[in-house]
Amino acid sequence: MRNSFKNLTFPELKAKRDELKRKYMELRFQMIIGHIDNPLQKRIMRRQITRLSTLIHQHEIQNAKAELLAKMNTEAK
Repeated sequence: MRNSFKNLTFPELKAKRDELKRKYMELRFQMIIGHIDNPLQKRIMRRQITRLSTLIHQHEIQNAKAELLAKMNTEAK
C-alpha cells in the first residue's frame, strides 16, 4: 500500500486524499458510536493521509522549482 500512491498523478493524489479524509471522518464518528470492527484502521488511514499529503507537497515543490527555472531562463535571455 505504501508504494501504490507513487504512481498517481497530482490530481489523483488530491482526490484520493480528499476521499480518505472523508472516510476518516466517518470512521471517527463510527468509533464514537461504537460500531467499528478494527480500531487500528483509524491509525492506518491517518498514516495514508499523511503519505498522500507528503507526495502532494513534493509535487508542489517540483512544480515551483520548474516554474522558477523557467522564469530565470526567460529573464536571462
